Amino acid sequence: MNTDVILVRYGELALKGKNRSDFEDRLVQNIRLKLAGIPEVKVVKSFGRIFVETDRSRTASVLRELGDVFGVVGFSPAERVESDPEAIKEAAVRLVEYQDSFPRTFKVAAKRADKSFPLSSGEINRQVGAHLLRNVKGLKVDVHRPDLTVHVEVRGKYTYVYGDDLPGPGGLPVGTSGKVMLLLSGGIDSPVAGYLSLKRGAELLAVHFHSYPYTSERSRQKVIDLAKILTRFAGRIRLHVVPFTEIQTEIRQKCLESYSITVMRRMMFRISQQLARREGALALVTGESLGQVASQTLESMNAINEVVDIPVLRPLIGMDKQEIMSLAKKIGTYETSVLPYEDCCTVFLPRSPKTRPDLETTRKTESRLDVDRLVEAAVKGTEVLQLVPGEEKEFTYF
Repeated sequence: MNTDVILVRYGELALKGKNRSDFEDRLVQNIRLKLAGIPEVKVVKSFGRIFVETDRSRTASVLRELGDVFGVVGFSPAERVESDPEAIKEAAVRLVEYQDSFPRTFKVAAKRADKSFPLSSGEINRQVGAHLLRNVKGLKVDVHRPDLTVHVEVRGKYTYVYGDDLPGPGGLPVGTSGKVMLLLSGGIDSPVAGYLSLKRGAELLAVHFHSYPYTSERSRQKVIDLAKILTRFAGRIRLHVVPFTEIQTEIRQKCLESYSITVMRRMMFRISQQLARREGALALVTGESLGQVASQTLESMNAINEVVDIPVLRPLIGMDKQEIMSLAKKIGTYETSVLPYEDCCTVFLPRSPKTRPDLETTRKTESRLDVDRLVEAAVKGTEVLQLVPGEEKEFTYF
């Protein structure tokens, strides 16, 4: 088929009422950014549709990139022809003949956005269907379960003829739901939580706690690599790398060992909240799943949440480990997550962590620390890496 345009469809954002135009504009912007590396591509918005015009030799590359853009429900390579009945019929024949696998059955599904077109949708269905039966041997009609649906969209001067949809990732366009700060470890769960936040339209920032020399530069690079994988869906991510060695050393020396994970998480949340506020982020995001490990009981979450006053989002809260691992494999983070480089949580893991920490005991053991000084020093020493696919830039907060 002589493809010269790709039709992009979107679902949820079309329901946003007064905000519809803003959501559409953001989706168009995100698609343009995603396709920026492919030359001679034009993205055009029309009510209910986005059209990507490109050279036919680049269609496959465009289709691969569109599959990563949240807000896209589906997309189809299409042939654009003059809105003339004979041109439409011939385009339908080409569509059938250029299928990789010959369809034994078909139906025609016409939409007539331009009501001045001389044929009704039903008449288009009948005339195009009859033309296909006359001109393509071995083809039969099946309106219930066809091998191929021949879509015909009449839109003013041009008509678009295309086959079945390729599925998009759905969700909302990244950037339409505000900014969030992801606590990104080197494990399996937190990158998946970041992915799901992006799917709900959040602009993703990330923070990682690095305890050099207890954790290696390879563990730091692992987290950078995970964030870079997420830029495939996010476009860009600002990764904050927090020096955490002094805090963990102080916790080990001064706090109850069984409460060290709880106190450590409280310190992480305090620092993350400060960084989030600097960046204009309205919530924290974690990879916690209820009951999965010692720090993920309701009692533990309650004790940790106490130290922040912005929302803490937990997209994985109802998922089990197998579901999380399956999604990690799907989005491409799993192989990096399982590399054997320990993060600060695993290096300083106590022998018997408290699974249901008492709030008063938590406060008492934490009071042995100079919390404000430690948080201020960590925030001041935070490195910020601006990550986009293929490169990174680094600077430091002062």
